[in-house]
Amino acid sequence: MADVVVVQPEDEAETIHGAGDAYRILIGAAQSNNAYFVTEAHVPPGAGPPPHVQTREEEAFYVLSGTLVFRAGGKRVVGKAGTFVHIPRDVPHHFRNESDEDARVLIWFNPAGIETMFTQMAADPENYEAIGAEFGVRFVDEA
Repeated sequence: MADVVVVQPEDEAETIHGAGDAYRILIGAAQSNNAYFVTEAHVPPGAGPPPHVQTREEEAFYVLSGTLVFRAGGKRVVGKAGTFVHIPRDVPHHFRNESDEDARVLIWFNPAGIETMFTQMAADPENYEAIGAEFGVRFVDEA
């Protein structure tokens, strides 16, 4: 069990690049006793992950700035600053920045562990589907 308070100064956080986005790791499994993983994503225009399904994690988003279009379970939601979106496990989803401005979003995963997938995909983007499968993530045609 983690026994210390975690403070993550902006200039000390690890940043992982993938799907055109930059993910700043705020807390992961080691610091949260495997409870959750939180990242801040900087999403430039046109960026965002491909449609996928997570079989192990719940995922939640809080848009900090800009606008992101979320597609989940056949629904389309335009998320502006202040929008919160929760995606249960096993629901196809993705988000995309369809605007001309950068967006920032906090993303929570519960439980933690999937952050290792982000690191592996950043190191080997050509094999993202196989890496995702190791973590219970399937990539699908649409959300």
